[in-house]
This record gives sequence, C-alpha cells and structure tokens, in this order.
Amino acid sequence: MSAILITLALILLVLGLLGTILPALPGLPLMFAGAWLLAYVGDYQVMGTTTLIALGLLTIIGVALDYIAGMLGAKFSGASKQALWGALIGAIVGVFFGLPGILFGPLAGAAAGEFIARRDLLAAGKVGIATFIGFIIGVVAKIGCALAILLTIIVMYIASLF
Repeated sequence: MSAILITLALILLVLGLLGTILPALPGLPLMFAGAWLLAYVGDYQVMGTTTLIALGLLTIIGVALDYIAGMLGAKFSGASKQALWGALIGAIVGVFFGLPGILFGPLAGAAAGEFIARRDLLAAGKVGIATFIGFIIGVVAKIGCALAILLTIIVMYIASLF
C-alpha cells in the first residue's frame, strides 16, 4: 500500500511542477499534497509538523504572489476590468496553443480586453505588456516556491539517512 501512496505522491509532485507553468493546473497546492502524502507514508518521521507548516506557507506565498504579480502588472498600467477578464481568458485559451499560447495568451487577452474597453491601441498595448511582465514575475515566483518545496523534501530525506 505504501508503494502506491509514494507513487501517487511523486505523481502529484510532478503534476505540481507542470502546474507552475501551466495556468490550468494548481501547481503549488498539488505539490503540497504530494509532500503531505510523503510525510503521511513516512508516519511523519522524516517530515514533521514544522516542515509541513513551512511547505504550506511556501504554497500560500507562491499562489498569492502569482495572482498579485499579474494583477499589479495590469493595475499599474491602468487596466480596465475588461483587460483583466481578457488576460484570464487569454491564459485559459493559450493553454491549447502550447508554450507560445501560455506565454502570449494573457498578453493578447489583456490587450484585446483593453482595446474593447477604451478603443485605444496604445493603451491596449501598454496594458498587454504590463500584464505579460506581471505574469512572468508570477511564474518565476511560483517556480521559486516549487523548487524550494522540492529542495526541502530532498534535504529532509537525505538528512533522515544520517
């Protein structure tokens, strides 16, 4: 039974890593679930309460930074509500177009939403680029938190060997 749970935990960790890049997957929460499952299988001997609380805080910080960075990028450029909705729709639709869609979907969506709202091409471009920069900063923050989670798990298991 424990081999199945360990396999499931590793699958959750890999899916979580993918989710740090793909906006459709909740990456960091999946990684936390995988870490918790590993702790459960090990009867909380390798990763205890303190480690799980730290990983939970990393998860919360990473998710919050992801949302805040994108919104701040759009907000500092004076984006309208239509631009924010456009960025969200662009991110979802972009998943179906591979890596270029993932990168440029939010930019195109925000620009389209801003153009619909204000009929100003320059403002639409400015909002699109600002949203794109916020998106990239959010992804970098998520990847940083994901790597911190993975490194914590690896260090805890290596330390348990000694």
